[in-house]
Amino acid sequence: MKKIGFIDYYIDEWHANNYPQWIRNSARKAEYDVALAWEEKPLEGKRDLAQWCGEFSVKPAKSIGEVVEQCDAIFVLAPGWPEFHERLADLPLQSGKPVYLDKPFTTTLAAAQRLFEKADRHHTPLMSCSALRYGSALEQALAALKNEKIHFAAARGSGVIRGFLNYGIHQIEMLVMALGTGAQSVMQCGNQRSTVMIVDYADGRRGVMNLTANQPFQLTIQHGEDKGVAINSMDDFFPRMIDDILKFFATGVSPIPREETLECIAIFEAGLAALNHPDSWVAVPQTKQNPNRPLSA
Repeated sequence: MKKIGFIDYYIDEWHANNYPQWIRNSARKAEYDVALAWEEKPLEGKRDLAQWCGEFSVKPAKSIGEVVEQCDAIFVLAPGWPEFHERLADLPLQSGKPVYLDKPFTTTLAAAQRLFEKADRHHTPLMSCSALRYGSALEQALAALKNEKIHFAAARGSGVIRGFLNYGIHQIEMLVMALGTGAQSVMQCGNQRSTVMIVDYADGRRGVMNLTANQPFQLTIQHGEDKGVAINSMDDFFPRMIDDILKFFATGVSPIPREETLECIAIFEAGLAALNHPDSWVAVPQTKQNPNRPLSA
């Protein structure tokens, strides 16, 4: 049985509270289990590491180094706290062991490039994505449209805790899956109760993301001459994502194109800036790829 380690900002959070059971129910449950966990500091009013580990049958680790040393594969969690990811992932990315870095990957394109560069230097397989990528209805719809030109896509969803910083990546990832790369600018045109962002592309493509309280995750697509698709079923993505992460741990090959992860974070960075400049276009930072390194991890 290979050991999975959890590294978290605080361990008593929704992802850490659900991933162990999904791993233990997964197609690779005979191969992997969560063995160690570490948190930087407990959140007031939440279970601390010892309590959490006791409930989930996991050994508490004294340091990130202990997790890295004793485990075969690593989750760097802290979902919704992307500003801490680069620091929390530092030792794991030097380990050569597969690392899944939870959403959002980080807050800036420059930081995202540094994370991949560090992983490359140490031959560490690295994967990161939004779970919304794994909705089966979304996957099937995009597979059916693979030969079609998509002109417009609109994604919506909800999320209150830390708002766009925590949940905006879900809409962004769906838009990037549908529209591809090459976003040029972002505009926030919502209000204090709703984040509504337009994503503009130089060739006329447009995307819209809407983060509004108590809304289901959905995606609509316009394609071809005058055709549309609405994807309203988004209820099976987490278990499917866990299965793919465990496959990544086994193979060391990320299923997520690196250029899409970088594009997501470039749009995310522009979106964070656009929140402070409503009704104005904010440029999306552009990737600078190393020609000697393949785009996809």
